[in-house]
Amino acid sequence: MRLQIPYRSLARLTAAGLLLSVGSAAGPASATLHSEIQPADEAERQTDWLKDFIHFTKVARFDIAADVGNQLIDSGIDPESFVDLVDGSREQARFEEAVAAAMRVPVIEPVAAALDRMYREGKLARVRNAEEIARNIELLSGGLRARQIGRERLIAAGEYALPQLMDAFLQNRDPNLRAQVQRVLVDLGRQSIVPLATALPDLDPARQEAIVDVLGLIPYRTSVPFVVDLYQSTDVEAVRQSAARALGRLGANPNESVAGLYSLLANSYYNEPGELTSFAGEDFQLLWSFDPGLGLVMTPIRTPVFHEAMSMRMGERSLMLEPDDRETLALWVASNYSRELDSPADYDNPVYPADRRGAAYFGVAAGPDIDQLVLRRALDDRDTPLARLAIDALSQTAGPNSLWGEPQDGRFPLLEALTYPNRRVQYESAIALGRATPGETFRGAERVVPLLASAVRDATALHAVVLTGSDRESYQVFRGELESMGFTVLPPSPDGLDGVEAAIAEVPAVDLIVTSLGFDQTLLEIETARNDGKLAATPVLALMAAEEQAPLARQYQRDQSVAVRRSSISGSEFARSADALLESASGGVISEEEAEEYAARAVLVLRDLAVSGNRVLDVSEGSAILIDVLESAEDLAMIDVAEVLSYVDSQAAQSAIFEKALEAESFDQIEMLAIVADSGKRFGNKLDARQTRRLIGLAQAGDEGLATQAVATMGALEIRNSDLVPLILGADPRQTADGR
Repeated sequence: MRLQIPYRSLARLTAAGLLLSVGSAAGPASATLHSEIQPADEAERQTDWLKDFIHFTKVARFDIAADVGNQLIDSGIDPESFVDLVDGSREQARFEEAVAAAMRVPVIEPVAAALDRMYREGKLARVRNAEEIARNIELLSGGLRARQIGRERLIAAGEYALPQLMDAFLQNRDPNLRAQVQRVLVDLGRQSIVPLATALPDLDPARQEAIVDVLGLIPYRTSVPFVVDLYQSTDVEAVRQSAARALGRLGANPNESVAGLYSLLANSYYNEPGELTSFAGEDFQLLWSFDPGLGLVMTPIRTPVFHEAMSMRMGERSLMLEPDDRETLALWVASNYSRELDSPADYDNPVYPADRRGAAYFGVAAGPDIDQLVLRRALDDRDTPLARLAIDALSQTAGPNSLWGEPQDGRFPLLEALTYPNRRVQYESAIALGRATPGETFRGAERVVPLLASAVRDATALHAVVLTGSDRESYQVFRGELESMGFTVLPPSPDGLDGVEAAIAEVPAVDLIVTSLGFDQTLLEIETARNDGKLAATPVLALMAAEEQAPLARQYQRDQSVAVRRSSISGSEFARSADALLESASGGVISEEEAEEYAARAVLVLRDLAVSGNRVLDVSEGSAILIDVLESAEDLAMIDVAEVLSYVDSQAAQSAIFEKALEAESFDQIEMLAIVADSGKRFGNKLDARQTRRLIGLAQAGDEGLATQAVATMGALEIRNSDLVPLILGADPRQTADGR
């Protein structure tokens, strides 16, 4: 006789250690026991896993609960079937209690979150099913209880129910149903507005009146541009009166500028407020169009690019009415850039096909005045990726007047970018300004050359601030993680950012702030950073206790420069989170290759400024940094930096070039001596006696090319006759005529 044990009981026996004793007593029979225990079918197995997950969570055996929860997830059950499983098991209340408890335990939290998400997705999928929506609309014609159930389910379906709700509302067969549907449309609030407004222009006058009446009952101004547009464009007096009534309820003026209203709505979408996001936390939102033959048509679009799509759509409508509106055009360009930045990899955007020109094409085509407005918006929003794109467009199209000569509403965005708290933005704005070779000074001109020199030297330097209050142990842990990633970590501070103010002032930029504090203190430190000119755009990785993570994440859900993670995060997860945050907020860590490119671009600009003798951007202002760079530079970088320094009238610059020439070999040494000669031709001999003796020594070298160039350098420097005598007499070059 074979022993049969239900799967759920088997799991509990295993947890209690009882199965082991059975196996040990029976010897090989234990293998038979495991192999012969088979659930009746997949549904029974899934039911057992669900009940085991609930049971073991309730008794705090979270390791076993996590295991059976993972088995349930891995079984491939779809969300709607999972809802049937939970609801059909009569364990719904206990399941929700178990999930809530498990979400507070790190070892099981990911499993609980996955089960909770699957249950919620199943609920949504069910109420959004077209057949289910049709049945719920039919319930609105029933008794009080049926109407209540139908209404609740339709409101849960939200925008997904709009095509069928609008059709039911516009039918003339059942006035009672029409009234009930109107109530649902009004109760849906903002989710009704865009679908109904999208259909408005293509409906006949009678239906336009009906839809406008509904829009007037929904107390949100999102519908105002559409209703004002209809009011001003219709030739039907009844429609005009209906639109006027609706606008009166909404407190809007029917004679306002339609283009201005659409532009205002486009700007609202660009800012991504919660009230213009129908399905917060979901992967997709809905875009709407209207086909006279099909009715309302919904198109799912990825949430990260939804607001940009709506901003562009509203902006295009505004520009059709007012093509010369510079602010709206700049908003459209910014939205298009943001769409491209936020698009998931390989995503086929339904409103922006892959064969359409890229965002940079339109950014460059818009011209420098518009690009300055885009840059102004990026600086105000602390949107580092957008700022860089705007600067790139400016560098391709803008002349001196556009860069600093014409203010944008009293502001000079590119000049403001020189002090923006991100090194990429600073470097790129300095390069753009330097390439323009200004002929007259401007505000911030004194920052350009030092920034260019800094791009040559400091591009890969990384600095971080770690705030853990009085918890020095946590500080050391996070410091170690950051140092392994290449960061230099500033000293600890129990007083928050105020305590490291001096240290922050000494570094070129702070690339990352890590906090591990309580909720209130974390909020305070983030806001302190945002109000500090040097930290305003610095990404913040906030590590929080489990119960405080979600509230803080909600607080900064639309701020790409703040990431909220559990304080119990592992080392690898910490590194991944920091990398992802830096990538989204500022373009990631500057790589060695990128740093080399910045250095090459900056040196080229400095060389052009030096050769042209530009008096506004004087390369001597960056000479101290360049001299430091020259000490470790090699190959072409050494030659390029030395050439720039040869245009600096200082003893330190000429001496630095000569010292580097002494270290160089072969052709590089000859080239460096030629650069010393160029410096001498411009500014005279600034070498000291020791260096002069070394130069004379090189003039007696066996290498003919080297000796010839050394002699040429001596001539350019106009070496004193007394120093030349030993060379003429063939004496030891280390001795001069006066015995030095």
